[in-house]
Amino acid sequence: MSRIYFDNAATTSLDPEVLAAMMPFLTEKFGNPSSIYSYGRETKMAIELARKSVAKTLNASPGEIFFTSGGTESTNTALHAAIRDLGCRHIITSPIEHHATLHTVEYLAHTGQATLSYVKLTDKGHIDLNHLEELLAGSKERSVVTLMHANNEIGNLLKIKAVGELCEKYNAIFHSDTVQTVGHYPFDLKKLNVHFINGASHKFHGPKGVGILYVNENVSIKPYINGGSQERNMRAGTENLYGIVGFAKALEIATARYEQDSAYIKDLKAYMTGRLKETFPDVVFNGDTEGSSLYTVVNVSFPMTERSDMLLFNLDMAGICVSGGSACTSGANSVSHVIKAIYNGHAGDRVPIRFSFCRHSTKDEVDMVIEKLKELV
Repeated sequence: MSRIYFDNAATTSLDPEVLAAMMPFLTEKFGNPSSIYSYGRETKMAIELARKSVAKTLNASPGEIFFTSGGTESTNTALHAAIRDLGCRHIITSPIEHHATLHTVEYLAHTGQATLSYVKLTDKGHIDLNHLEELLAGSKERSVVTLMHANNEIGNLLKIKAVGELCEKYNAIFHSDTVQTVGHYPFDLKKLNVHFINGASHKFHGPKGVGILYVNENVSIKPYINGGSQERNMRAGTENLYGIVGFAKALEIATARYEQDSAYIKDLKAYMTGRLKETFPDVVFNGDTEGSSLYTVVNVSFPMTERSDMLLFNLDMAGICVSGGSACTSGANSVSHVIKAIYNGHAGDRVPIRFSFCRHSTKDEVDMVIEKLKELV
C-alpha cells in the first residue's frame, strides 16, 4: 500500500541534495570543530560557512545566528534569557502557542520569575492587536512578548511587523516562534523589530535535531546550556556538525525554490479547500484558512459521529498520514488546546484534522484523500 503523507507541518522528508551536502561530514570529515589540527579546522570552517549562509538568507549578521538542537531549545533559551538577563518580569503570550512556548512561560510564572498574561484572540483566531497594546501599556514592569509567526495547527499568520512596532513603542522584548515560516517565507530581520526568532530545518526538507536561534545584536544574553565555549560561548556541547551543514543547505534550496514552491503549494491548498467544501457541506474550517494563513496548512473539523470518531486512526489504516491537533489516548479524543482556544472551549463535538503540504504533494493525492474521507465520514 502506498502512503499519502499530508503531515508536513510536523516534519518533511530529507532532500537528497541536503543529504549529499551532509555526507562528507558523516564520513571522512569527522573532526571535532573545537580541535586545532586540520581535521578540526575544516569542520569549524564548515560551521562558519553555514552560519554565514543562514545569516545572508535572513538578512542578519553571522554573529546573530546560533545553532541549537531545534525550535524548542531556541524558544527556551530566548524566554529564560528575557527574564534572567534582560529584566523582563511580565510575559505576554497567547493561548494558541506551541507547547515549547506555553510550557516554558507556565514554568516561569509558576516559579515566581514573572507574571503571565494571555492576549485575546479574534473570531478567526488571530491575535487581537488592540488588546496586546492594552497589556503592554498597562504593564508596570518590562514585558517580553512571545507570539508565533504562523500557528502550527491552524496556520494563522501573525502581523509580525506590527507586533514588533508595538514592542518597540513600549520597550518590550519580542520573541517570535518562526519554526513554521523560516524556510517557507523570505525574512528581512534588519526590517523587523524582533529580538529572537527560531527555526528548525526538518520543517523545510532538512535534517531533524538542528535549529537556529537568532539573537538581535542589540541584546546581550548568557548561555542556557553551560560547559564549553562552542557557538561563541553561547551553547556548550560539541556541535551537530552534519546537521548544521544540512540546515544551511536546506535553507539555501528552500530560498531558491520559494517562488515556484509557494505558488504550487498555495494552488494545492486552494484545490483541497474547494474539494472539501463541495464534498462535505457541513465541514468547518478552523482559523483564517482563506485569509492571512500559512500556505502549507488546512485545518478542518468534521461533525462528531460514530464513524468520524476514529477518523485519524482509520485514515492511518488506509495509509494516509495526517494530524488531528488532537491526541488519541485509549480511544478517547482530546481536542487540541488551539482548537479549544479559538472556540472558547466548545469544540468537543467535532473532529479536527490538519492537512499540511509540501512540494511533493499532488492533486491526485488530494483526490484520493477526499474519496477515502467520503467512505469514512
